[in-house]
Amino acid sequence: MQQLSCGERLPLAQHIAGGTLQIGVSVQGISLDFACFALDAGGKLADERYMTFFNQPATPCGGVTLGAVGADRDGFRLDLGRLPAWVERLSIVASTDGATMSQLRLGRLRLYGSGGEFAQFGFEGADFAQERAVMLGDVYRKDGQWRFMAVGQGFNGGLDALVRHFGGAVEESSTNSSANPAPPVQPTIAPATSTPARIELEKRVEQAAPKLVSLVKSAGVSLAKAGLAGHRAKVCLVLDISGSMSSLYRSGAVQAFAERILALGCRFDDDGEIDVFLFGRHVHKGAPMGLSNWPDYIANMIERHPLEGDTRYGVAIEAVRRHYFPDGGGAARTAPRKSDVPVYVMFVTDGSTSDKPLTERQIRWASREPIFWQFMGIGKGRKSKAGALANFADSDFPFLEKLDQLDGRLIDNADFFSVAAPGEHSDAALYDLLMTEYPQWVAQATRHGLIG
Repeated sequence: MQQLSCGERLPLAQHIAGGTLQIGVSVQGISLDFACFALDAGGKLADERYMTFFNQPATPCGGVTLGAVGADRDGFRLDLGRLPAWVERLSIVASTDGATMSQLRLGRLRLYGSGGEFAQFGFEGADFAQERAVMLGDVYRKDGQWRFMAVGQGFNGGLDALVRHFGGAVEESSTNSSANPAPPVQPTIAPATSTPARIELEKRVEQAAPKLVSLVKSAGVSLAKAGLAGHRAKVCLVLDISGSMSSLYRSGAVQAFAERILALGCRFDDDGEIDVFLFGRHVHKGAPMGLSNWPDYIANMIERHPLEGDTRYGVAIEAVRRHYFPDGGGAARTAPRKSDVPVYVMFVTDGSTSDKPLTERQIRWASREPIFWQFMGIGKGRKSKAGALANFADSDFPFLEKLDQLDGRLIDNADFFSVAAPGEHSDAALYDLLMTEYPQWVAQATRHGLIG
């Protein structure tokens, strides 16, 4: 029996023969209502019929059914094979009417597969304050396989706040009676909002970098789908300059990819710049890439810092941490480091590293800082079997796969995917991919006091 903690992830393939997973929930101290939201790749409720709760106890496909599980009177039966292809995540939530989650004594979420109960996630009132709803756990797809993540993220506004969080709109009622305990849900996609500074930046992009306009718009659509339309963050691009990257630099593939990350930075921050680090044997911090120098930026950087032998992730990660949070000196932290604006790091490499122990330490230490690490490997990077960390016969990046699920962290602060080439995905698909785990990290980082 595996005991899960907040943010911990668990591959499900070995436990759910036939794709059937049952999740039971029990609580003491207050009464809770439970719901399951089926979400698309953008983290949104695309079809109101796929919100499963007491007024709608099953999805049309039969993939999610509300009911007793084992000894628990509340829970969900998930037949994952029946779900439509658009469903990428199932979010199990709980809400209360009148009480607060701090009044909860004990709660437990139990996972049952073909061999019976195999995991538990415990939570209690001390984990919350005045919230009236909580996201308990997610069942989600990654690399074509299903996984579970223990979440434990509270919401002050109750069930209606969760509905809005997942892109739905709650129809207000003129009366509120016990005969009508849940308002009807009419999901819509919330439009992105623009501040005066962002509008001014958009004008600057049109004037100084018209080639980037479509990229900036595409990035904005993905951020809105992820519920981050108004979110601010610094963006940092970290590029491998080992000799094996030579053809990618010569062909312009790295320049084109850097332009897409600059566009993301323009949506995340209104200064129109991203920070850039190069690493091989050594680490080099360049001038920011922005609207005034973007066309030949990568070629100019490589001319100043030619390709090097060796690849060292750890020294690059340490340099980034020292740059943004010099008070930590790139070393271990014993308490969370808070900032109003987090840092989104896009880390690109085509090979393994020679400083694995340092890299693991750095990622663990950085989990107490408001930095999210998005790793992209240029190569195969596919797992040989679902969830296995010991055998990656078909992967070029077993170590990056390991970092994605590294133990000993305050929260999960890293994600990984691989591409055959930097331009493999369309703009829209790439930006959606970059938001796979970042929204969940933002929620966890806020809860743990990393983001102000």
